[in-house]
Amino acid sequence: MIPPLIVQEALERGIRLIAITDHNATGNIRAVMEAAQGTDLTVLPGMELQTREEVHLLCLFETLDQAEAWQKVVDSLLPDLANNPDFFGEQFVVDASGEFLRREERLLIVSADIGLDEATEQVKALGGFPIPAHVDRKAFSLIANLGLIPPGFDALEISRHLKPDEAAVRFPQVRGYPLIQSGDVHRLEEFLGSCDFHMESATLGEVCMALKGVEGRKLMFSS
Repeated sequence: MIPPLIVQEALERGIRLIAITDHNATGNIRAVMEAAQGTDLTVLPGMELQTREEVHLLCLFETLDQAEAWQKVVDSLLPDLANNPDFFGEQFVVDASGEFLRREERLLIVSADIGLDEATEQVKALGGFPIPAHVDRKAFSLIANLGLIPPGFDALEISRHLKPDEAAVRFPQVRGYPLIQSGDVHRLEEFLGSCDFHMESATLGEVCMALKGVEGRKLMFSS
């Protein structure tokens, strides 16, 4: 997706905060952050890590420096496999206008050689906020792959295809956890499943406070 179009689509839908969480990659975050400068949209840096257990873990950060530091860790843990664009698709890195900068030659649609527990600890050590992704899905999720939700998480993500009250019925393991519902957006038309946060500013720290429901911050699901 082209950074200016991402920003435009978010703003047209009334979205004021997004996170860029590409699969095992942070190379396009800077472009989207730059494209959003001067607008009402805040862009949080992040990554969707695939762990050794083939669990997808959202890794959200406050700053690009934190995300890029995490990228260096992940780079050291990815297998040395070349991407096959004809089979897996291209892995482009672009600038803020969407112009081509380079290809990511290493295959990104793989698991990093790190377990979920260790990844969670390392993300937190860098100042990040780890959230298991789409826990209700039949693949690449905690419940499908592990059958349980281990301790250490302050929130879980459910897919846009399931309402929070339905999730608690179908998956009793999620009860008691704050649930976010992201779009898991791969195309512009997939900007769905947004959450409403009542908070003082669009920062990761405020998001964490809203998830905990402290000092008047709170999370509400869009209708």
